Amino acid sequence: MIYLERFKKFLRLMKESEIAGALIAPSTNLYYLTGINPLGVLERLFILIVLVNDDPILIAPKLYENELKESWVKNVILWKDEEDPYIKFKKIMLEKFREGEKLLIDDTIPASIILKAHNVLDKYNLNPLNPVISRLRAIKDDEEIENLKKASEIVDKVFYEILNREMKGKSEREIAMSIEYAIKEFGADISFEPIVASGPNSANPHHKSSDRKIREGDIIILDYGAKYNEYCSDITRTIVIGNPSEEIKKVYKIVNEAQEKAFQAVKEGIMAKEIDFMARETIRNYGYGEYFIHRTGHGLGLDVHEEPYITPNSEIILKEKMIFTIEPGIYLPNKFGIRIEDDIIIINNKGNKLTQASRELFIV
Repeated sequence: MIYLERFKKFLRLMKESEIAGALIAPSTNLYYLTGINPLGVLERLFILIVLVNDDPILIAPKLYENELKESWVKNVILWKDEEDPYIKFKKIMLEKFREGEKLLIDDTIPASIILKAHNVLDKYNLNPLNPVISRLRAIKDDEEIENLKKASEIVDKVFYEILNREMKGKSEREIAMSIEYAIKEFGADISFEPIVASGPNSANPHHKSSDRKIREGDIIILDYGAKYNEYCSDITRTIVIGNPSEEIKKVYKIVNEAQEKAFQAVKEGIMAKEIDFMARETIRNYGYGEYFIHRTGHGLGLDVHEEPYITPNSEIILKEKMIFTIEPGIYLPNKFGIRIEDDIIIINNKGNKLTQASRELFIV
């Protein structure tokens, strides 16, 4: 089973780092290691206690009993609503770990758990889980790659589907809903809320789609992703309604060149910051450096943002089967913004684009 194999690799990493155990709450990390993906846990204690020299222990609400029978994790302690699960949790922690031992704690663990169990957790040397587990998650296995390829194919199809629809007179929110509906029609879920940013709103990289109506001459940024079998794609394309100005055409050409130069630099063994440099330096050389205001990219997988991050200071060395975005942009306040984003995988020592939708400036 793929989840058990991943878990064994995780245990080996923990041993190498002299880590005694880990606490993992419902999250993409829990799913990656166990296949367990509970819905609606909310405030209930649901936690996997990983022991480097023993079988893991899962503490979970009884209402998940039937679902957990399918998991490879067999040491499951269930609790009822009338019980205090923290009594069981504290007892296990004190029995299984010595005071001062180094433990990993899931970065997304609810603060309520930490606060309710602080009198036992305070006894250990707690460290964040992500720096360790991301060493595994950043390198995709074949099953993950197939899911990510499918998620990328879906966003390509959605792009052409949306281009064929009338946009002028529609609101950003209406177009965002059309994108979401199209993704679901193609058999996936959204990996994040679609961004539709038109006119001056496009100068805001993470604009929240609004009721602004699309009008003649507008530039529109479409940024969205599909989640297929829990794996996320992410694409951005920029289009224009009607004839674009010369300034728009000029800036678009610069962003397109920056993205292509960064992509051409991708290979196994290069540092992530070198990819960022290629995009950033291209834009800087044209005099727009101050208007490129975010990182060049981020990893993709079970999360839409994960390692490796393509930033100016990232020392991460890119490796075979890593998947990440390249998405430079230029944002001119109160005027417009342009971003082009693709999903990239390193295969056979070079970059390959998973997203294939045209990068030309579409005029609709």
